[in-house]
Amino acid sequence: MRRHLGMVTVAAVALGALPATAGAAKFKYGVSSTETTVNSVVLWTRAPKTGKVVVEVAPGRNFHKKNVKRKSQKAKSSHDKTVRIKVSDLKASSSYYYRFRQGKSKSAIGRFITAPKASSKKAFRFAYSGDADAQRAAGQSAPFYNTFGVYRRMAAERNAFNINLGDTIYSDTEVGATQTNGVFTPAAPTALTVPQKWAKYKQNLALVNLQAVRKNTSMFNQWDDHEFINDFTPSENGSTIYTAGRRAFTDYMPTTYHANQGLYRNVRWGSNAQLFFLDERSFRSAKATVGGACDNPDTGQPDLAPTAPQTVRNAFSVLVPSLRRPVSAACLAAIRNPNRTMLGKGQLARFLRQIGNSKATWKIVVNEVPIQQFYALPYDRWEGYEAERQTMLKALSKIKNVVVLTTDTHANLYGDARFQTLEQGGAKNSGVTEMVTGPVATRTFDKEIDAATGRPGSGAAVAAAFLKPQPPSGIGMKCYQTNQFSFTQVQVSSKKLVLRPKDQAGRQLKNPDNTNCGPFTLNAK
Repeated sequence: MRRHLGMVTVAAVALGALPATAGAAKFKYGVSSTETTVNSVVLWTRAPKTGKVVVEVAPGRNFHKKNVKRKSQKAKSSHDKTVRIKVSDLKASSSYYYRFRQGKSKSAIGRFITAPKASSKKAFRFAYSGDADAQRAAGQSAPFYNTFGVYRRMAAERNAFNINLGDTIYSDTEVGATQTNGVFTPAAPTALTVPQKWAKYKQNLALVNLQAVRKNTSMFNQWDDHEFINDFTPSENGSTIYTAGRRAFTDYMPTTYHANQGLYRNVRWGSNAQLFFLDERSFRSAKATVGGACDNPDTGQPDLAPTAPQTVRNAFSVLVPSLRRPVSAACLAAIRNPNRTMLGKGQLARFLRQIGNSKATWKIVVNEVPIQQFYALPYDRWEGYEAERQTMLKALSKIKNVVVLTTDTHANLYGDARFQTLEQGGAKNSGVTEMVTGPVATRTFDKEIDAATGRPGSGAAVAAAFLKPQPPSGIGMKCYQTNQFSFTQVQVSSKKLVLRPKDQAGRQLKNPDNTNCGPFTLNAK
C-alpha cells in the first residue's frame, strides 16, 4: 500500500470448533473451504507430513459412516505438504462439516455452506477485507500491528462466506522499514522465492484468528501485489517472481487459477448475486512511471498527484511543496494511453460480456485496487490506467445494480466511481458505487500520508480537507475513515444490498468527525 503515498486464542465462535486434540495440533495451520458452488467445494489443509491425506465430509458434525464422503490426496514436499481436494455431488444451500486425517491424526473440524440454486431468492450476507501482515518487529514475539482481530470478528458474523481480498501476505513487509525522500528501505528481507513466500503464509496462519475465519465458513481468496512484490507488474518485475507468487498463493490460499485467465472467475449465489473476481496483476501493463516520465523535478520521485488539477495541487503545496511544479505532458499522456491495460484485452472482454449477460439481481465486482478517483499517487490504481478505467465505467454504468468491493488502500472510502471529479466541467457520476475497506493489519492510510509528508497529522488533515468536502472543494466521500483496522459486511437480498463497514470489534465505523460511515443501502432497480 505504500505505493499510494510515496513509497490468542479465539473463544468458540467457530461453528465447527472442537476441543483441541493432539491430532488437530499436528494440522497446525488449520483447515479451509473455498471456491464453493451450488454442488461442490475445495477443501484445504497442510498435513503433518508427506503422504496420504483423507478428507471426510458429512452433513453433521458427528460424521456418521453412512453419510460421510471421503476423498484422498498425497501431501507432497513440492507443495509444502499442502493439499486441496475438490468434493462434488453436494446439495445446494446446505451446511456441511469436514475434517482431515493422516494416520491417527485428525484436523480441526471446519464448516461450509453450499451456494443456493440460481432460482433461489434466499437472502444472505458475507464480509470482506484484506491487507494482513503478521510480521514481528525485531526482538519482539507478537505481531507488530495486531493479531488479526478483524478476522476474529468476521468469523463471529455467521456469514455465508467471506472474502480475503488481496495482500494476504506481505512479501516486502513495511514493519521496521524507513522512508527518506520518498525512498522506501525495508528492514526485513523481501520474500522472493517459493519457500520464502510459503514462510510468509505460515507466519500469518500461525495466528488463530485467521484459522478461525477460514474454518468457520468458506473463504474466497484473491491476490494483489504484495503476494509478489510492491506494485507488481509482469513486464516490470518479470515472470520468475510471478511464478513464485502464484505457486505459493495457490498452495496456501487455494483458488481457481488458469494460465490464460489468471484468477478471474465468477461465482453465482442464488438469484440475488453474482460475484466477479478480477485479476489485476497477471495481465496488466507497466505503470506510467516507467522511464521516469512522471518524476517530479524537485524530488526525483514519481509525482504525488499527477492527475489533480493544478489549483488543487497548489492548495496542498503547503504540505507537499513539490506539488507547485506542473506535471509533464509526457506523464499525463502515459497515464491516459489507451494501449495500456489493467486487465488485459482478453479478461476485460470476458468480464464485460459475462457481467452484461448476468441474470442475477446484484452484480458484485471483487476488485483489487480502487476505481474511484482520489488522485494521490494513482499509478498502481485504475486511475493510472485511465483509458481502461473510462471503458470499464462506461460499460458498468449501463448495467443495473453493479457494486464494486475493494481493499488495497488501507482505508474505508465510499462513493460514486465518477468519470471525473475535480476536472474542468465538474463532477460526473457513473452511478457505479465502490466500497473500499480494510486493512486487517498493516499501516493505515493516515500513517502512510504522515510518512510521505514527514508531518504527523497530515493524514487526518487530508481526510478532513480533501476526502470529506463535496466537489469542487474535495472528493465528497460519504465514508472517509482512514485510520481503522476494519472490514465491511455485505447483506444481499432481492430488493436491496446493504454495506456495513465495521471495526475489528464489530462496531459500526465512524468517520473522523464522528458521523456514521454507513450503513449504505442500495435499492435494486
